Amino acid sequence: MLMGEEKAVNVGPSAVEIAYERLGDPQAPPVLLIMGGGAQMINWPDGFCAELVRRGLYVIRFDNRDSGRSSHFADAPVPDLRAAMAGDLSSAAYTLSDMAADTVGLLDALALDSAHLVGASLGGMIAQTVAIEHPERVRSLTSMMSRPGDPHTGMPDLAVIGSLGTPPEDRQGFVDWQVRALRAVASPGYAFDEAEVAERAGRAYDRGRDPVGATRQAVAVLASGDRTPKLRRLRVPTLVIHGADDVMCHVSGGRATAAAIPGAKLVVIEGMGHSLPRQLWPELATHIAELVHRAESNRSTAS
Repeated sequence: MLMGEEKAVNVGPSAVEIAYERLGDPQAPPVLLIMGGGAQMINWPDGFCAELVRRGLYVIRFDNRDSGRSSHFADAPVPDLRAAMAGDLSSAAYTLSDMAADTVGLLDALALDSAHLVGASLGGMIAQTVAIEHPERVRSLTSMMSRPGDPHTGMPDLAVIGSLGTPPEDRQGFVDWQVRALRAVASPGYAFDEAEVAERAGRAYDRGRDPVGATRQAVAVLASGDRTPKLRRLRVPTLVIHGADDVMCHVSGGRATAAAIPGAKLVVIEGMGHSLPRQLWPELATHIAELVHRAESNRSTAS
């Protein structure tokens, strides 16, 4: 059951607006999907969400701050990514802790005491931060195509990423650029669905394209540092999924995340890059659902 797009207001300490959608049975275990940098909740493919719902999960996906139809920080300082990469973090408008607080604020708005978190890329970093700073709100953690913030692991292939350039301002130019960029980081072992990528890029443009917001998110990552020591103290059922062929976030980032979190299960998928190819939706959904249902069973036994 898809309930349609909704909006929560005065969310979290920053009192932001968060656009979200709910899918499935509200009585099922709640799973909060957290998307990556510059992306929107629609970047969680409808078909993938349906796979999760079919496995008995209540799915909530949302736009992070500075993306889609959630609050944008247009009045914040202009982010200087190059300076931030060199260690000057003075242009950071916020950190991952603020984005984590938004996430917890959405749980409050939905009257959920806790949820299972699934984060992809930047979303994985936000999910990790929620688990560190608000452990009582996290029933399980799935970190996908992400890293722990250690500057020596999970780094992008700059030869690929650096060649993409900046997206054009016009709609068709943006769509064409998205197709080119997402093809470059896609999963080489699986078919690239150009039509689906183009359609979603057009919807993203119409919902609220904000390249400066994406840069603010990137600076927030750099301003948040290395989470590895804190991840070692987590006591939460954890799954780490990573593509062996990820050029946006090297597989070493997934390996480092799993190594840091006690008891974490690591799943490395050959042929998978920095994308969610249709052919992998059932496998990915099964891994996530197994973790969720196992955590729910242990939770009910403990209570």
